[in-house]
Amino acid sequence: MMHPAYHAITVYSGVNAKNLIARRYLFSRKKITLISTLTLISITGVTIGTAMLIIVLSVFNGFFDLMKDMLLAYDPDIRIESAVETTFTPDGRLAEILEGNPEIALISPYVEGKSLMAHRGGNYKVVVVRGVDPDVHAQMVDLGRNLTSGRFSLGVSDRRPGMLIGEKLANQLRVTVGDDVSLLSAQAIQRSLTQFTAPRTYNFNVRGAFSMDKVFEGSLVFIELEAAQRIFNTRNAVSGIDIKLNNHDRADAVKGELQAALGPDFEVKTWYDLQKPLYDVMNLEKWAAYFILMLIVLVAVLNIVGSLTMIVIQKTRDIGLLMSYGFKKSDIKAVFLRQGIYVGLIGCGLGGALGLFISWLQKEYGLIKLAGSESFIIDAYPVVFIWSDLFMIIGGSLLLCILASWYPAVRASKIQPAESLRYE
Repeated sequence: MMHPAYHAITVYSGVNAKNLIARRYLFSRKKITLISTLTLISITGVTIGTAMLIIVLSVFNGFFDLMKDMLLAYDPDIRIESAVETTFTPDGRLAEILEGNPEIALISPYVEGKSLMAHRGGNYKVVVVRGVDPDVHAQMVDLGRNLTSGRFSLGVSDRRPGMLIGEKLANQLRVTVGDDVSLLSAQAIQRSLTQFTAPRTYNFNVRGAFSMDKVFEGSLVFIELEAAQRIFNTRNAVSGIDIKLNNHDRADAVKGELQAALGPDFEVKTWYDLQKPLYDVMNLEKWAAYFILMLIVLVAVLNIVGSLTMIVIQKTRDIGLLMSYGFKKSDIKAVFLRQGIYVGLIGCGLGGALGLFISWLQKEYGLIKLAGSESFIIDAYPVVFIWSDLFMIIGGSLLLCILASWYPAVRASKIQPAESLRYE
C-alpha cells in the first residue's frame, strides 16, 4: 500500500504537498502518542499565554486611559512656558501664532508662585497660588463641578478679591467659606529683609472649596490673574499659557508646529510631558508585563522543539524517501517549519478569541472587582483593547513558534537519503 506521503506527492505538488505532509505528521489520527500529547501541550500553552497577554495588556490600557482622563480633567493639552526666565510677557507675535492655529480651541494664561497663607493670625502654610482668568479657565477646567462648598467666584466683592481653596488645605487651616485669609509672597518677605520694611500682605475672601485629584489639589489655591500679578510683582508677565485643543490626540503634532514657530526661547509641553514620570512608569509596567507573560508562551513553544525533534527521528525513513522522490532540503525544512506555524496559528487563534471574549465580558459586566473599590472611582478592573497590541501579541507568539521549529527543520533537512534507507 502506498505511503500517504508518497500519495501526496503524486496527487499534489509544491506547497500543497508540504502542507499535507506537515498536517499528517503533526496531527496523526491513528492513535494518541507522546508526539501528539506534546503537540497538544504546546497548543494549550500558546493559547493560555496569548489569552493572558491580551487580558493583562487590556487592563493596563484601561488603567492608563483612566489615569489619563483624570489628569486631562485638570491638565491642559499643551502648555507654553519660557525656556529662559520664570515669566514672560505675551506679545503680538505670540498671540498671532496661537490665534492663527486652527487646532487651538482655548488659550488661558496663568501666573503661578508660592506664598505664605495666614488665617486668624496663628495658622500659616506655604501654598501654591495660581492666578487665572476665571471666564476662560472655567471653560478649560470645570472647577465648579468639583466644588464641595461655596461658589465659583474670584472677582472683587465688598473690596475683597475671591479665592478658591482646596478642601484638604481648608481643613488644615480651619478655613471655611466666607473667611478672610492673607497671602504673603516670598519676594515680599525678601524685600522686607533687605529694605527693613514691613512686608505687604494681600487679603482674600474664600468663596469656595474644591476637591480634586490628590495629584493636583495639594496646597493649591486659585485667584484672579491680575491679583496674582500684583502679589508676585510680575506686572503684565505670566508664568505660562495653557492651551486646549479641538482634539487632544493632536497634541504632539501641534507641539511641533508651535515649537518651530516660537523658537528656543519657549518650551512647549504636551499633556504627556506634564505628567511624564507617571505615564512612563505605567508604560514601563505594561511592557514589563508583556515580556514576563511571553515567558509562558516561550515555555509552551519549547515543547514544539521536543515534539518536532521526535517526529524527525521517527520519520527518518519517510524523509529519506521524500528526498528520493525529488524533495529538496529546503522542501523538507519547509515541512517542519509549517508544523511550528500550524501550532502557532491554532494557539494564537484560540488564545486571541478567548482573550478578546474575556476582555469584552470584563468591560461590559465588570466580572472581576477591585479590592477596596469603595474608595475609588471605579469598582471593577477597567479594560481598553488596542488592535496594535493584538498584532504584537500574535506576532510575538508566532515568531517564537517559528524559531522553535527551526532546529528540528534544519536537522531534518540534513538527513541523507542513502543513510536513512540503508537498513530498509
